[in-house]
Amino acid sequence: MATARGRAGAAGGRASGRWPAGTMSSLAEPPASRAPSRSPARSPALSPAAGSERRRNTSDTRADLGAVQDTQLRSVDLNHVIKLLKDSNSKDLEKEQLKTLKKVVKRFENGLPLKDVAQIIEILNLCAEKMNEQEAFTEPLCELIKLFGLPFQKKKLSDEGSYSVAISKSIAQLGYLMRVPSSQVRIQICKCVVNFYNMELPRKLLPGYQPASANYTIQMAELGGLAETLVLSLAVVENQLTEKLWVLKALQHLSCSGVNCRHMMKAQAASRLCLYLNGVDPSGQLVFRSSEILWNLLENASKEEVVNQLSSLECVHALKEVFVDLLMHGFRHYDRQLRNDLLVIATLLAENPAAPMIESGFAKLLIVLATFTEVRIPNPLIKDLKLTYSYEDFELKKLLFNVIGVLSKDPHAVQLLSENDVMPALLYYVKPIQKPGFHDWPAAQYEELQLHAIAILASVAPVLIDKYLSCQANTLLLVFLEWCIGQDAFFGQGNSFHGTGGRGNKIAQMRYSLRVLRSVVSLYDDAVNLNLCDQGAISELLDILKYAANKSKEKEDAILLEIQSDILFILSALCENDLHRKELFSYEGVDILIPFIQMDPKQLHSGLGHNHLLFSALDCLWSCVIGCYIAEDSFLGKQGIFLLLDLLALKQKNLCNIVLGILVEFCDNPKTTSYISTWRGEKDQTAANLLIQLWRQEELELRVKHDRYGRIVDMKRPIASSIQKQQEVIPMPANCPSFAIMEISENIRAKLYSLLCKLGFENLPGLSAKDFVTLAIIRRYIDFKVGEVWVELCAEIKEEFRPVASDEEALKVISEVSEDTGRMVAALQTEVLESQHHQEIQEEEKTYAKIQGINKQREMVNKSWENFLTRTSTYEALKKAKRLQEKSIEASRSKLKTPNGAVHSTDIKGLGTTVGSGRLVTVESTPPQLIGGPLAATDIALRKPSVSEGALKKIKKS
Repeated sequence: MATARGRAGAAGGRASGRWPAGTMSSLAEPPASRAPSRSPARSPALSPAAGSERRRNTSDTRADLGAVQDTQLRSVDLNHVIKLLKDSNSKDLEKEQLKTLKKVVKRFENGLPLKDVAQIIEILNLCAEKMNEQEAFTEPLCELIKLFGLPFQKKKLSDEGSYSVAISKSIAQLGYLMRVPSSQVRIQICKCVVNFYNMELPRKLLPGYQPASANYTIQMAELGGLAETLVLSLAVVENQLTEKLWVLKALQHLSCSGVNCRHMMKAQAASRLCLYLNGVDPSGQLVFRSSEILWNLLENASKEEVVNQLSSLECVHALKEVFVDLLMHGFRHYDRQLRNDLLVIATLLAENPAAPMIESGFAKLLIVLATFTEVRIPNPLIKDLKLTYSYEDFELKKLLFNVIGVLSKDPHAVQLLSENDVMPALLYYVKPIQKPGFHDWPAAQYEELQLHAIAILASVAPVLIDKYLSCQANTLLLVFLEWCIGQDAFFGQGNSFHGTGGRGNKIAQMRYSLRVLRSVVSLYDDAVNLNLCDQGAISELLDILKYAANKSKEKEDAILLEIQSDILFILSALCENDLHRKELFSYEGVDILIPFIQMDPKQLHSGLGHNHLLFSALDCLWSCVIGCYIAEDSFLGKQGIFLLLDLLALKQKNLCNIVLGILVEFCDNPKTTSYISTWRGEKDQTAANLLIQLWRQEELELRVKHDRYGRIVDMKRPIASSIQKQQEVIPMPANCPSFAIMEISENIRAKLYSLLCKLGFENLPGLSAKDFVTLAIIRRYIDFKVGEVWVELCAEIKEEFRPVASDEEALKVISEVSEDTGRMVAALQTEVLESQHHQEIQEEEKTYAKIQGINKQREMVNKSWENFLTRTSTYEALKKAKRLQEKSIEASRSKLKTPNGAVHSTDIKGLGTTVGSGRLVTVESTPPQLIGGPLAATDIALRKPSVSEGALKKIKKS
C-alpha cells in the first residue's frame, strides 16, 4: 500500500507538471506576492525610521490589493461563467473563458459551498465538451475536479439534508466524466475519489460557512452510485495500465462499503475484476488491488452473487493462471500471501456446483498439490515445485486440505479424488506422533496438519469407501485409537481449531478419529462393519468409552461428551440386527450403559451435550441390547426398566417417544411386564397411571375434544385431532397412507396403547375414576382408528364416485358400527363416573356417621360430667346414685348360688368420698372349711411361695 501511495503521489506530481509555467505560478502564488518590490541591491540605504515607515506603507499596499482581489473573487457569478462557456468559440473568447475558470478555481480553493455544487458540475460538463477541440481546458477541468476532493461547505446544519439529492447526482457526474478521452482527467477523478477517504480540513473557510461532516461526501457517493459508474469505466481504460490501476485504487476504497459493493455487483464487478487478474503488470498492483476488491465484495455484498459471477470458465481460467504463476514464481512473502488469498477464493468457487472447476483442470491441480508431499508420485502439473516450511506454505497446506473436503461433496469430483491418491495421502497422518518436529514441520504445525487431515478424512472416506478398505484404514484407525488411550508421553499443543481441548493429552486425535469411524459406519456397509468387528472394534470401543467416561467424571467437557456420543452411535451401527455382536456387547456394555441412563435430569439442559449423549445411549440400548435375551436379562437384572420409567416420568416430549418405543420392544421379553408393574414413582405412582397421564397430555396437545369429565364427544371420530378434522378430503393412491394412518407415527398414542396391551387392561393398580374413563378410550384405540380410515374412505369414494345402493348400504352399516362403538364407550364412561359418584356418596355417608358418633360420644361425656357435678353438690342425688349402683350390682350377680360359697361384701368401709370407688380391692382368705372348693383343682393351690413372698413374710415378722 505504501508503494501504491508513492506511485499515486508521483503521478499527481506529473499531472500538475503539465500546467503552463505562468499559470502554475499565478495559481500557486498568494496575492501578496504580486505586490511590487525592489531588489535589495538597487535600494538606497535608509534609516531605521524610514525603513519602518516604508514597511508600513508596503503592508498597507498589500492589504489593499488583497482586499480588491477578494472582492473580485467574491463577485464571480457562476451563471455568467456558464453563459460564457456556452458562447461560440473564438480565440479571444477562449482566453476569457480560461481566465474566468481560473477565478472560479481560486474562489473555491478551500471547498465548494453546497448550494453551488450543481452549477460547478454544469461547468465541468461544459469544459469536458470543449476538451474535444480545445486541449487548453484540460487543466482547468482537472483543477475543478480537484475541488470535489475537499470538504463541502455549508451555511446551515440543514443544508446537508436539503442538498443531498443534488450533491449525490453531482458526485455521480464525476463518474460519467470518465468518458472524457484524457488520461489526466481520469486520473484526477480517481484521485478525487481517493481523497473522499482522506479529507483534511481547509486552512481557511469562506465567511459564514463551516465544513460538512466528515463522512458526508462518502455517503453522497454511495447514494449517487459512483461505484457502479467507475466499474463500468473499466472498459474505457482497459488498455491503459496506469489509468486502470487508478480506477482500481478508487474502487478499493469504495468497496469498503456494503452499499457501494451492491452497486458494483450490478455492473458485474466480480467477473470484470477476475478477468484482469492475469493482465500484464510488472508492478503486481493489478493482481493485488483486484483481489482486495474481490475480498471486499465477498465480505460486504452477497457471497452467492459474487461466486455466481466468478463461476464462468473464463474467470476460473484467469484465476488458475494467476495462482499457478504465483505458486511457481512467487518467492516473496507478499506473493505467498496473495497466492493463499486467491486459493480461498478458489475454494469458494469449488463450493458452487455450477463452477467449472473440473472442466478447467483447476480441481485436479489443487488435488495434486494437496497430496504430492505425502504420496511423492511425480506429476507434470507441479514439476520442480518445492514447498518450504514457512508459515505461508503451512497455511497453503491447510487450505489445500480444505479444498479436498469441499470437492468431496461434489459427486463429479469423486473420480479425481480416487485417481490422485487422496486416501493414502490423508491416511499418511493416521499414525502416532513419535517425536517433536516430525517430518521437518514444527511440532505444533505437524499436529495441526494431522488433525486437519483426519478431519478431512471423515468427509472423504464415505465417498471413497473402496479405497478406504483397500488401504486398511480401519486397522490404522483402531491402532491409532489404541495409542490415544495409551500411557505414552505425548502432550498435545491444542493451539488450532481442530486441537480444541487437546492441550497436554490426545483427546483431539481421539475425537477426529472417531468421527472418521462414525462417518463410515453410518453408511451401514456390511463389508466395512464386518472388517471393523473382525478386528475387535467392539471391545476396543468399549474400552475407549470407559476411558472417556472416567475422564468426564474428573471434568465435564463438551468434547468428551461428544466422544462418548460418537462411540455409542458407532456401537449402535455395528450391533444393529446382528445377534452375535449384541452378545459381544452384553459382556461389558450393559454395565457401561447403565450410568448414562441414570443421568441427572438437571444435566439435560446444561448445554454441554448431555441431551445428545442420553439419546445416543438410548439408541445404543435399542440397537445393542433389545433382541438379545442375554443382554436383555442383564439389563433387567440391573433394574434398567426402572431407570427407563424414571425417564418417562419426566414427561419430556422429546424423551417420551424413544423411551416408549424401547419399553414396547422390551415387553417381548416375558419378564419385563412384572418389572413395569412393580415400579413406583413419586407419590407411589404406578406405571399404568403414568401411561394414562401421558395419553391425556398427548390428546391435550392434539386438541382432541372431550367433555369436562373426559368423556368422548364426537361418536363418529372420537380420537381425531383438530388438525385431522380440518384436513380436506384428498383422494390418494392405494399405496399411499391416508392422514389417519400417518397420524399414528406422529404422536405417542400408538405406543401407549401397545404398552397397555402388554400390561393388560384389567386389575391395573393405582387408577382413579378419571383414569378408568381414559382407559376406556385407550382400550378401543384400534377400533376408533379403523373407523377413521373408513370415514376417509367413504369421503374419497363420494368425492369421485357415486356408489351403488348395495355399496352405500354397506358403507352406512360400517359407519354405524363405528358410531355404536363410540356410544358404547361413552356409556361405559358414564357408568364408571356414576359408580364413582355413588361410591363418593357412600364414603360421604360413612364419614357423616362417624362424625355423628363422635358428636354423640361428646354429648355422653358432657352428660356424665353434669351428673358428676350434681352428685357432688346434692346429697340426695348422691344417695339416689348409690341406690342405683347397688341395684345394678345386685342385678349383675349370678342367680345360681354356689353351695357353701363365700359371700364378699362390695362396700368399702369408711368411705368418705362422693365419687365412685377407686382401684381398691381387698382380698380375703378362703376359710379353712372351704379348702377343696372351686380353687382346689387349680395350679394356684399347689404353687409354692416365691422368694419374694418369703422375703415379705420375714419383713412382716420383723
